[in-house]
Amino acid sequence: MTRPVTGPAHGDSHLNRAFVTVLGRAGNPVGAGVLVTPSLILTCAHVVNSALGQGRFHSPVPSRVHGVRLRFPHLDRERELTGRVVPEMWRPPRSRASTEQPSPPAEGMLPYYGDLAVLELDTEAPAGSEPACFLAHRDGNEVVARWASGHPLPTLRAVPRVDSHPWIALDVLGGTVAEGFSGGPLWDRERQAVVGLVVAAHDPAILNEALTLAPRRQQAPSSMYAIGISSIETEMPGLPPLAVPAAGRGRQQLHLVLEELLPSRQAIRECEERLAASLGRQSAGAAADIERLVGLAMGVRRGVPELLNIVYDQIREHRPSDPAQESLWLRALQIARLVSPGERLSPGQHRNLTGLLSQCRQTDPVSLLHKVLPYADTHPMPCDLADATDVLEGYDPQPSQPMPPLLQGVVHISTHQRVVGSELADDLDAWARSVAPRLGVARVALDQYGADIRAAQADRVSKRSPDVGPPRVQVELLPVPPGGLFTYQIWVWSAENRHEIVQTQDTEVPSTQVVEAILQVLRTEVHEYPENAVVEFFLAPGWLRLDVDAWEFPGKGDDVGFHPGIARRVVLRSSVRTRETYAGWKRRSSALSAAPRLLIDERHVDASVARARLEVHPEAGVVILCCGQQDQGRVLRQCIQAGVHTVLWHREGYDSHVAADMLALVESVDPVRIPEEVRMARAKARADPDYPAHFGKQLSLLHDGPDHRPPPLAPDSWVLTQP
Repeated sequence: MTRPVTGPAHGDSHLNRAFVTVLGRAGNPVGAGVLVTPSLILTCAHVVNSALGQGRFHSPVPSRVHGVRLRFPHLDRERELTGRVVPEMWRPPRSRASTEQPSPPAEGMLPYYGDLAVLELDTEAPAGSEPACFLAHRDGNEVVARWASGHPLPTLRAVPRVDSHPWIALDVLGGTVAEGFSGGPLWDRERQAVVGLVVAAHDPAILNEALTLAPRRQQAPSSMYAIGISSIETEMPGLPPLAVPAAGRGRQQLHLVLEELLPSRQAIRECEERLAASLGRQSAGAAADIERLVGLAMGVRRGVPELLNIVYDQIREHRPSDPAQESLWLRALQIARLVSPGERLSPGQHRNLTGLLSQCRQTDPVSLLHKVLPYADTHPMPCDLADATDVLEGYDPQPSQPMPPLLQGVVHISTHQRVVGSELADDLDAWARSVAPRLGVARVALDQYGADIRAAQADRVSKRSPDVGPPRVQVELLPVPPGGLFTYQIWVWSAENRHEIVQTQDTEVPSTQVVEAILQVLRTEVHEYPENAVVEFFLAPGWLRLDVDAWEFPGKGDDVGFHPGIARRVVLRSSVRTRETYAGWKRRSSALSAAPRLLIDERHVDASVARARLEVHPEAGVVILCCGQQDQGRVLRQCIQAGVHTVLWHREGYDSHVAADMLALVESVDPVRIPEEVRMARAKARADPDYPAHFGKQLSLLHDGPDHRPPPLAPDSWVLTQP
């Protein structure tokens, strides 16, 4: 049971000073926004479109002739202001990450990209207004969102579940998501900062999992989505640096070292003017001092790295040959890590790196973290290379390795690009050579590290097997009780380290439309390998008995139709695998080639008996299930919990002949080849329709090794298979 939803707390006064209501033409609230500088308001593009009476996904930049009506409800409820879209910061919703030839997302598609806008006020903001402070969201921290009217009651509470480009997914704990929340800030009360903008909601009915199979289970909480700080900064590189909450640790140490690096008032003034200009703030001019300089840097995201960047240029211009500066500079770098932990790059350096990484496709972000941070206790799940380098930026080098993990990661990415002949490698190398001295790393050390990595990479390439795995079309399927309609998200995962969502259906559709979408993805996304792509359906355990492997698309016109279970390998995978089951999976997988196939039949369908049989055979990774339909789901769940790798079963037949045929099918087959053998058995059964007893009819396969990545924005609770 959730706690009652309450109004803004007294501690939310900072949010009140930055909260903005966006009004429609009739004066009714259509969304919200947040003040980011004294004259700029950040909101969603679809909120601006609604305010101007245009379609939600209208793409052209609104003319500055047409103003948007705004109100600061907590400061001056009666006064209306006018804001106009800044053309350079208009990012309408688009269906793909690429900005080349953008197209609006389809109706009901989640997630999508863009959907950001910045409004410039015609007049000064009301007295008492103040730009909001921003921080990246923290897993597990409860946040609140406020409805556009500013009324104290319509407030909702949520917990961020996962942060992935382009959105953060959140579970709503209290309150109801409504249209008026769009564009409004997500507020972290504990840290007194905005962590994102509300952008969309997920229909609660879609999250209701198999109610007919679990009648006593409470309805799953509704979900909503927000655009995180990293996505905002990636989409809008020209946005002035966002403010951050005041910090105190290391401030006095930074004062002291800057006084030694900048011994004259003229040097302090020059640095303050350059810093103010780069951050889009007003300079104090002749009144500038160390206090003002440090406060200016500590007040915005990546302000301290930008300050150090400017100080580095200052001392190289005026005192390039002073050896004492080297030790002072290294000390300043150490203190900066206390003042702004997790930030090494200035906004410009970070923006340039992100732009390069968005074009790199050769490096897997998860593998990169494991390679550069083998000593880390845990690794987050980065959604792309920009996210991975943000993680690396927060780590200090090991005592025996002077190279920061951030630079190590960039060198690895550059090496992978050079192997395939990409010109991006030269740009990445140039970026690293420019940044290294500013991070206290000699260029000769960087060059030597790069040479070592390239030599190791060349050795691995020479030993690499030419055989690579086929691409996969991964369908995250959410059935709607009683299982005749579905919502879904489709992902593509290829050997070239591509893993991205390509289609989303947020409203219920029949199975034929799901298969039609899969066929479209096979034609347009993996057209290089249409003959060997694998189709993987991810289902909650309660829905594994759905006959998705027998679905077909009848075709249109001259199209002869598409039966995925015959045209290619189709396997089921469970959406539930926990840390507890991983040890069992590892043990069973290591013994796959030698362990005998285990038969579970009518004698073992009781839950305790099935569990005992699986425990007695702890190395059996391939299970033949032969029992009635009413018992199949229960035993399948037991197999998943025990860490079984592969389960083969027949949806209708369960006599001794069917069991013998299934055992013969997999008895001497390499476990990796089982999906292909099952596909051939299905094809043989379909090729001989006059022989109804062929065991290939209704043959189904759960092939659930943990070599997949769960979709990061899945509405259900996905758990990685490896701890």
